[in-house]
Amino acid sequence: MANAYFEIREPENEPVNSYAPGTPERSALKDELERLKNETVEIPAIIGGEEVKTGNTEDVVMPHNHGHKLGTVHLCGEKEVKMAEEAALEARKKWADMPWEHRASVFKKAADLLSGPWRYTINAATMLGQSKTPHQSEIDAVAELVDFFRYNSYYLTQIYQDQPYSPDGMWNRSEYRPLEGFVFAVTPFNFTSIAGNLPTAPAICGNVALWKPATSSVYSSYFVMKLLEEAGLPKGVVNFIPGSGADVGNPVMNSENLSGLHFTGSTATFQHLWKQIANNIEKYKTYPRIVGETGGKDFIFAHKSSDVDALVVAALRAAYEYQGQKCSAASRIYIPESIWSEFSEQFLEEAQKIKMGDVEDFSTFMGAVIDQKAFDNITSYIDYAKEADDAEILLGGEYDDSEGYFVQPTLVRAHDPKFKTMEEEIFGPVLTVYVYEDAKFEETLELCDTTSPYALTGSIFAQDRDALKHMSDYLRQAAGNFYINDKPTAAVVNQQPFGGARKSGTNDKAGSAANLMRWLSVRSIKESTVPPKDWTYPYMGDE
Repeated sequence: MANAYFEIREPENEPVNSYAPGTPERSALKDELERLKNETVEIPAIIGGEEVKTGNTEDVVMPHNHGHKLGTVHLCGEKEVKMAEEAALEARKKWADMPWEHRASVFKKAADLLSGPWRYTINAATMLGQSKTPHQSEIDAVAELVDFFRYNSYYLTQIYQDQPYSPDGMWNRSEYRPLEGFVFAVTPFNFTSIAGNLPTAPAICGNVALWKPATSSVYSSYFVMKLLEEAGLPKGVVNFIPGSGADVGNPVMNSENLSGLHFTGSTATFQHLWKQIANNIEKYKTYPRIVGETGGKDFIFAHKSSDVDALVVAALRAAYEYQGQKCSAASRIYIPESIWSEFSEQFLEEAQKIKMGDVEDFSTFMGAVIDQKAFDNITSYIDYAKEADDAEILLGGEYDDSEGYFVQPTLVRAHDPKFKTMEEEIFGPVLTVYVYEDAKFEETLELCDTTSPYALTGSIFAQDRDALKHMSDYLRQAAGNFYINDKPTAAVVNQQPFGGARKSGTNDKAGSAANLMRWLSVRSIKESTVPPKDWTYPYMGDE
């Protein structure tokens, strides 16, 4: 134990490289893309710091060129889950007792490695494996993950400093203990930063984790795991176990040592896991902490006083960046009749300029959707809109999976505010617009609030301050991340902590100290410096 108070200064957000023509980072990233795509990586499970090859393998391909094989991943099952649990619990004996500054040092080093020598590797892996453009990969796989590592370390010190009042004669203290058992981290395909954060946020607090990455993005997740190893993360603290949901999830849910679930993914999967925990509640040694972020049907609501130029840019970026595969992507927009003509003319003109294709071509704005399952689901909504009598496609509507899983940016105009694509999550580059009568502003606000079961992100546009206040108040519960005169995407760690309520999750705000508190169990300690020597109380005395 060091005899000093150690300080982690408040970080600053990681600068984002532009990758503009002529910049050194552009050349470095292109070189790394070329190197990685010409290699084939074998991706094992990593359990207790050791590679485990199960022999049950699956190819890893590029979404924008699914004939190109990036690697092979070994999928885990019940046997490997048991091995991972044993490794985690063994590692916990030392990790939970390790002084916090040594735990934080691992993740501060991981941040510096990612900001420096690992930057282009993680960036290129995300571009190739998840079909992200250089900008989308940079703000996710590098900047946001660096921020998670640095800010979570800082937040932990702020939590530790929160101590109770001590009157004379006693010393009261709060000890922030890691949870008993292990945390199960289930991560999504769409953000490398989330994949890295879900197992490591609990680990910074002294917990151990079993990490099940999405198989469709296992390529970049593997490189993140290797980065953590290079940063000095002790063996077994995070165990990397790729596999199908049931093959990995079922044995994890049945373990008496499950102490937490850190999840980002579909609503159906989250509800299934929650039900499993509820059904197994009597067997667990502790009540598992459940933290989850799921779906969204994110909105933009425009008032007649909106700045149309800003509204067009916000809608285009929010709906079509990363092919609409962000939890926060705009998928429904409400436009008043009085500005519809101006908005639609500008929006269609700008959206037709979007270039879609291979993300190694740095002039592209959109790549491919993640896999065949996503492609089939997204295009089923487009086909539904094509055949509907109460909707029309104003932009796009075409798709092709012959070489990559490409879906054109699509704009649907729904004449029914409860049209299917206004209500259901699509998770693709499909934006549905409902044009409302200016006089029906109030009832359209109600539609916006009640149409979807989700409440993740949303944005409002107006130049009229009274309208902004009214819209903000009316839609208070409609979004956990709420934007005024801006797009509803691109939350930044320590600036807009992320999470939604209703059916969008538990709103435990990744990118804030609130999330870390879910992975800590407080022990209140009272030490009496001058304890009483008489058991009686004054009221018991004689008259």
